[in-house]
Amino acid sequence: MEARVLSPCGVIGSGFPESSFERGLSMKPHVIACDGGSTDNGPAFLGAGKPNFSRSATKRDLKLMLQGRESLGVPVIVGSCGTAGGDAGLEWMRDICLEIAREEGLSFNLALVHGEQDKAYLKKRYKEGRIRALDPAPPLDEEIIENSAHIVGMMGDEPIARALDEGADVVLTGRASDTSVFACHPVRMGADRGLSWHAAKILECGAACAVHRARPDGCFAWIRDDHFVVEPLNPQMYCTPQSVASHTLYENTDPYRITEPAGVLDTSRSAYSAESERAVRVAGSEFHTAERYSIKLEGAELVGYQSVIIGGVRDPMILKQLDSWLDGIREGFETRVQEIFPDRETPPAYQLTIRVFGRDAVMGTLEPEAGRIPHEVGLLFEVTAEDQVSAGTMASTLAHFALHYPIPEWGGLISTLAFPFTPAELEKGPVYRFNLNHVVYPDDPYEMFPTETMEVAN
Repeated sequence: MEARVLSPCGVIGSGFPESSFERGLSMKPHVIACDGGSTDNGPAFLGAGKPNFSRSATKRDLKLMLQGRESLGVPVIVGSCGTAGGDAGLEWMRDICLEIAREEGLSFNLALVHGEQDKAYLKKRYKEGRIRALDPAPPLDEEIIENSAHIVGMMGDEPIARALDEGADVVLTGRASDTSVFACHPVRMGADRGLSWHAAKILECGAACAVHRARPDGCFAWIRDDHFVVEPLNPQMYCTPQSVASHTLYENTDPYRITEPAGVLDTSRSAYSAESERAVRVAGSEFHTAERYSIKLEGAELVGYQSVIIGGVRDPMILKQLDSWLDGIREGFETRVQEIFPDRETPPAYQLTIRVFGRDAVMGTLEPEAGRIPHEVGLLFEVTAEDQVSAGTMASTLAHFALHYPIPEWGGLISTLAFPFTPAELEKGPVYRFNLNHVVYPDDPYEMFPTETMEVAN
């Protein structure tokens, strides 16, 4: 047997050349699938229910995919809609899909597989002892569940497959395993699970498995009885055994074992070889079914509201004592906060974070060259408070306070910071943090993922 899968790009909305996509269609795929999001972009998108990519960019990509489906009569699957895969993101993608159908005169059966979780259901499972933390997440309690702005479950391939079995031509899902979107249809066709899931792992990021990917682009896979072959859609790109093996390691804590809801993809025996100058053959991949089916939970809660200040320091005398200077700003600002809220018995709670770019900002304590004195640094001040007005009030005061905060060597008033913006403080809005990184054990793969279906006729 042979299952052919077209992946237009790594995430819908990031774009892909139409010529690459047309080449993919010419290879007669059995399914067109694309990821729609992840946790890569942080908790804000889950917490606020907003997408990362623009509506217009997403619509452009989905339009081409739906038109390709129309020409070939094959299903289209988009997972983790709206970046985080909550109900808001799924509805956003649904509306775009229906708009395209109206404008282009397309007709199809549409399935919406929800990934957002009911808090009462999760509290019940918690009381039953059927939720556990993934290391290093802290233990869970009902308060954490209740305080979450949104919680999603990361579905496997089964709910998507059931939607296709029931006649869906287009499947839009809430939060889904990146790989499940691509493994689903080949497994339905009877392809080997190990090869299907490994091919899905390579396809999930589009042409990221190529040696040089100049821009977002697509990838194609042929999954056969004892191997699969992957090839980038763009003729100017190529894969090597090393580039494909390297992508297998991408985003994994274990170099050989990738955990999915139904089990573990084991690539320890996988063999990579050149199929052609541009394509790679992979064999030997295995899938081990888990003793207990599990679904990963992702949650986000509101931390507060934030204003930020960006500034730069180039004074060598400050840079020699940068840490003590910043400590002085923090301590002095505490007193200043007391003064700027005279009508309140106690000032609002706040958190001040200062990130030093140009010295350990990215790696922090893991920085191998820690302690080096740079010739200049960029400072990012983050003021987080219970409401935006309080955060903005404190940030505007902090900008002036830090601008003239002295060092012992100075005499008189001297300015310390160069601000690229005016006003210096920028209103960031609500800030979220991830508060769930746990797994739940459902009775079956479907109970957490209700599905809506509709006939789209134009």
